[in-house]
Amino acid sequence: MNQTLKDRVEELRKKIHYHNYRYYVLDEPEISDAEYDRLFSELEELEAKHPQLITLDSPTQRVGAKPLKQFGAYEHGIPMLSLNSVTEESDVREFDARVRKALEWEIEYVVEPKIDGLAIELVYENGVFSAGSTRGDGRTGEDITQNLRTIKTIPLRILSDDPPLPLLEVRGEVFMSVGKFKALNAELGKRAMKMFANPRNAAAGSVRQLDPRVTASRPLDFFTYGLGRVEGKDFSTHWEILDYLRDIGFKVSPLVRRFKGIDDVIKYHEEVQERRDELDYEIDGIVVKVNSIEQQDRLGTISRSPRWAVAYKFPAREEFTRVKDIMVQVGRTGALTPVALLEPVQIGGVTVSRATLHNEDELLRKDVRIGDTVVVERAGDVIPEVVSVIKSKRTGAEKEFKMPDRCPVCGAEVLKEGPIVRCIGVSCSAQLKERIVHFASLRAMDIEGLGEKVIEQLVSKQMVSDAADLFFLTKSDLLKLDRMGEQSARNILNAIEKSKQTNFSRLILALGIRHVGTYTASLLADEFSDLDALSRASYEDLVRIPGIGPEVAKSVLLFFAQDSTRELIEKLERAGVWYEKKKKVSEGGQVLADKTFVFSGRISMPREQAKSMVERLGGKVTSSVSKKTDYVIAGEEAGSKLVNAKKLGVRVIGEEEFMEMVKE
Repeated sequence: MNQTLKDRVEELRKKIHYHNYRYYVLDEPEISDAEYDRLFSELEELEAKHPQLITLDSPTQRVGAKPLKQFGAYEHGIPMLSLNSVTEESDVREFDARVRKALEWEIEYVVEPKIDGLAIELVYENGVFSAGSTRGDGRTGEDITQNLRTIKTIPLRILSDDPPLPLLEVRGEVFMSVGKFKALNAELGKRAMKMFANPRNAAAGSVRQLDPRVTASRPLDFFTYGLGRVEGKDFSTHWEILDYLRDIGFKVSPLVRRFKGIDDVIKYHEEVQERRDELDYEIDGIVVKVNSIEQQDRLGTISRSPRWAVAYKFPAREEFTRVKDIMVQVGRTGALTPVALLEPVQIGGVTVSRATLHNEDELLRKDVRIGDTVVVERAGDVIPEVVSVIKSKRTGAEKEFKMPDRCPVCGAEVLKEGPIVRCIGVSCSAQLKERIVHFASLRAMDIEGLGEKVIEQLVSKQMVSDAADLFFLTKSDLLKLDRMGEQSARNILNAIEKSKQTNFSRLILALGIRHVGTYTASLLADEFSDLDALSRASYEDLVRIPGIGPEVAKSVLLFFAQDSTRELIEKLERAGVWYEKKKKVSEGGQVLADKTFVFSGRISMPREQAKSMVERLGGKVTSSVSKKTDYVIAGEEAGSKLVNAKKLGVRVIGEEEFMEMVKE
């Protein structure tokens, strides 16, 4: 085999490792996804043709090992010690006093966030990742090498031009961000699989999978915080260790700081605690370490903990209490949320007497009953949640709770959508503001000047009970609102009067039928002559329309079955709302005939829906921009397609202009 081929494979690996570091660790990519894919594909192809060139540190080998029957044991070269924990300022001052008394010279501290994840050790031999394990009991952990290999922020090869060290043991924390944890739980819930209680459990459960493919599918991350054994390099401070780890490709928390005295440490603890809920990962305190390695050695360890470090934890955010009752609250979008009414308990300095149970599926999964003893967690400014039930405390007197089949606020029927139960009443006071905002929006009735602040006042002062009441407002009504002058009131009334003449498609959209957006409203307007005809449509009538599925059909039927809907329509008729029937495509001509469109960036409707809208009107949608492209519709964060369009002189329009075009 020629040397050129070997050199190319090695060059590709080096480049891919570097770009993984730029993307996953620094979040500063230098090349496009397409260029990265090209490099990766070339390496895969070369290794497939020449399998003798495959090495364990190749980027292609992150996932590929067979599932294990069980994890092997791994003995740490240097024990992974646990930290003594304190929660009071007086305790951390005592720690500082003991350190100063033992050392009798100036002390500098390094402070790091205490990540709520799973402690692990990574072993690198001659710069290549060779083994990984959990902390276990501190001396012996589980060998989870093949799983840790799948985590993108753990380098398979040290990123350095210097000769690699013969041995380097890196220690840190595997965790899962809060946002990705919620997304994972939502996906597990959709598949009726067991969900995780919190991000730490999700990280630990994901790392300890016997099949590495499962671990690879989980959004895990890694922060390093220190070293075990090292051969070939000495360090004088912990800060120097963190700098070195950052330089060779590892993620180090951006919250790490150095302080000369304990007063600054305590002040920083308060600052981080205040910022805690802004972070996208869970921390439960800070770790305070003596910076000097020589001083660490002099202080030594006691039992299983170092004398030179302490975990300065935040107040507890979990407590035990009893569920006195369960009630249902209705959100602004109509979602019904079960809420546990609790015996008051102090959590993190705040008295908690209510906790969310999220939805019906979560209520059933956790099996929360009235009278249960539960674990309650408070995270941030959101309402606390019930984490789990202490079933061993049950006496038999506990009562199961069932979600209502009607809205507890307005009495309308409710619709079950996956795990969410939703009220569909058009005059439900809990969601009235959002419904009127939607009704008056640009794509619906387009009532200019009727903004959220005005609508909020109309609802709070009980001047409207549904969207149709807008058409019965008078100038004297509007002048009762805060900061409303004569001219503003006249402008709003003129806009309301103008909106009375609309088209059928806009009116259907304005009604706020669940799952009926701009495109679906146009389909319904094409098929039915008026609201009376639409309200009398059967399930078969609806699903027969191309583009209308079972879920939309059920939603439409349930919407028109409500008494509140009939009252709203009658009131709109009394107000003089008049709508023009939208012409069918066959009558009005295919207005986009022979036109080619390309979409770039985020738009408000699903891309497939926009594509279907163009094709219905005779146009064509392609995935790339060329000289034959007639329009590029640029949404938010439009990328390379927008650049290409400008180079080629292709006309670029926004979503609003596109909607006007198809509306015509």
